[in-house]
Amino acid sequence: MKSLFKALAMSVAVFGCLTAGAQVAVAKDIKIIAVTHGQANDPFWSVVKNGVTAGAKDAGVQVDYRAPETFDMVAMSQLIDAAVNQKPDGLIVSIPDSSALGPSIKKAVAAGIPVISINSGSDVSKELGALLHVGQDEYGAGKAAGEKLKEMGGKTGICINQEVGNVSLDLRCKGFADGFGGEVKVLPVSNDPADVRAKVKAALSSNTAIDTVMALGASTAGEPALDAVKDAGLVGKVNVATFDLSAGFLKAVAAGEAAFAIDQQQFLQGYLPVVFLANDAKYGLIPGGNVPSGPNLITKDKAAQVVDLSAKGIR
Repeated sequence: MKSLFKALAMSVAVFGCLTAGAQVAVAKDIKIIAVTHGQANDPFWSVVKNGVTAGAKDAGVQVDYRAPETFDMVAMSQLIDAAVNQKPDGLIVSIPDSSALGPSIKKAVAAGIPVISINSGSDVSKELGALLHVGQDEYGAGKAAGEKLKEMGGKTGICINQEVGNVSLDLRCKGFADGFGGEVKVLPVSNDPADVRAKVKAALSSNTAIDTVMALGASTAGEPALDAVKDAGLVGKVNVATFDLSAGFLKAVAAGEAAFAIDQQQFLQGYLPVVFLANDAKYGLIPGGNVPSGPNLITKDKAAQVVDLSAKGIR
């Protein structure tokens, strides 16, 4: 009888090892594709990509990250179409323009590919067939920022928009204007920090009533805006805040040179969808609704704690 039990135990152990090995093999065979609108020179999206990479490692799956070289919706829709043709086990997409990208996303859903949207498109994600959205409510975050800057005495502001036409960024400016309540002008710029610095400096020069600057990206707009304020000798007289984080901007917040930064925790926007889609492919498990990754206002008392993680590409 003891021999029989021993034989059974050995069989169970061997079966367990074989099953575990099979599960590992299945996990490694799972392929997920991420297509975002993030440009190569934007540090924000490098953090998203770091999250994707970490998620792939932790979940033991393959993830291919793709993005157009510029903010180009035609190119992005083509990248999504190409991804659909490869029949991945899951697709991650940002949706800055639902009119341009919607047909391609619907093709993915029709092909039976599970889709999770990130960063932008929370308002259209469900109707396009995505399982859920990971990101922040852009209008609400902008409104919260506007209300805070109004509390700080702001009356005349500019909203720096480096991608006019990107619905998420447009919503940030609209939310800011509504929360701020004072006079607000949208300042269109490019992704070139030198261009941002020059245009903000020109705006401050042409309208001396400007006391508030709202940037929509820390490295691309927030830091150059701070430089422009310094160039104009207006540090302490003009409040500068930004969406998203960079080590340089956080240091300015900690030093009292900038008002605050809005953290939408974009690392999670890359990380969580990979883990969710991996578990969906392996076990059929998926969260039942959207996951808000932000917003979180990083003010002077919190900034120093976040600087190191921002420099490492995590915050």
